[in-house]
Amino acid sequence: MKIISVIVLVLLIAGAGAFFMLALKSKSGASPGLVEGRLAPCPSSPNCVSSEAGAPESHKTAPLPLEAWDKIPDAIERQGGRIVDVREGYVAAEFSSPLMGFVDDVEFRKAETQVHIRSASRVGYGDMGANRKRVEKLRAALKE
Repeated sequence: MKIISVIVLVLLIAGAGAFFMLALKSKSGASPGLVEGRLAPCPSSPNCVSSEAGAPESHKTAPLPLEAWDKIPDAIERQGGRIVDVREGYVAAEFSSPLMGFVDDVEFRKAETQVHIRSASRVGYGDMGANRKRVEKLRAALKE
C-alpha cells in the first residue's frame, strides 16, 4: 500500500510539473498574426475558434458586426485581456487563465463588412470550451 501511495504522489508531482512547464511555454509565445491578409487558420486541436471563411464547422464562430471595431480595445480590457498589437485593421490580445496563467491569443481583423475574430490556446490540446466562451463574452460586451 505504501508503494502505491508513493507512485501516486510521484505521478501527481510529475503531472503538476508538466502543467507548470506548459504554462511557462505559453507565456513565451506570440499570436500568429495575419497570414496572407487573413487570421491564421485554427490547428486541428479543439482549442480554437475562428470566423474566417474555410474554418471547419467544429471551429466556426460568427464574425462580429463592423460597428464593433472601435469598441474592441475597451471590451478586451473589461474582460481581463491585454492588447499586445494594434495595426491598421488588426488587433491582437492575450488572455491568461487565473490558476496556471496559460495564455490564449485573441485576434481581430477588420474586413469590408464585418470583423473577423480568432481565439486560440497557445499550447495544449483541449480548452474545455474556454476560447468559444471568451468569444461569446466579448460578443456580448461589444453589444453593450
